[in-house]
Amino acid sequence: MSGWVTVAGLGPGSDALVTPEVSAALAEATDIVGYIPYVARVAARPGLRLHASDNRVELERARHALELAAAGARVVIVSSGDPGVFAMASALFEALEAAPQHQQLDIRVLPGITAMLAAAARAGAPLGHDFCAINLSDNLKPWALIEARLRAAAQADFAMAFYNPRSRSRPEGFARVLELLREACGGERLITFARAVSTPEEQLVTVTLAEATPEMADMRTVVLVGNSATRRVGRWVYTPRSA
Repeated sequence: MSGWVTVAGLGPGSDALVTPEVSAALAEATDIVGYIPYVARVAARPGLRLHASDNRVELERARHALELAAAGARVVIVSSGDPGVFAMASALFEALEAAPQHQQLDIRVLPGITAMLAAAARAGAPLGHDFCAINLSDNLKPWALIEARLRAAAQADFAMAFYNPRSRSRPEGFARVLELLREACGGERLITFARAVSTPEEQLVTVTLAEATPEMADMRTVVLVGNSATRRVGRWVYTPRSA
């Protein structure tokens, strides 16, 4: 039997937002590999082996998937959202780069609805013009680089989407982000906190930067910051298409 590896995005939370292509790959799989809460989203069935692992072991997870596929397994590595956005697709190719013996394997990356797009759709169209996405975790890059990118994005007047804004282990970082944004953008800029979008715990709050507090965000929150033209229309937030 010929093995393969598919890296699949499960979307932001709701089963309704999992693509048919991803559902088909899950149905064909013999093995599911991923972070514990993402593997838990895959329904168990006879013959399906689940390999759940903790956070921060992405490379080990990717190596394991490659080894399983080389032995003939049909492996799906699951990510939340889209696997190419701060997720497992990059980790898989990093592992593959160090394992030339696996580079002829059948490998596919299947897109999913990433959290920033699901959050933007709930809010209206805050990413309707040029925007960027920044991961605020400093696990894999220095904080100085995060600040430099934030300043550059603010100076260029991008709308911004922030992933991993605030965790228990680094609660102070997001307070600094808000400070920097107020300095660069002013207090009237709109900021949306979208937590657990498409799940029963979904919460969506839009305030100005002057009103924003660090406690409004956690690791289940995507934060969207408008550009200088972003505004409210009724209960919606949108960024005009022209500049």
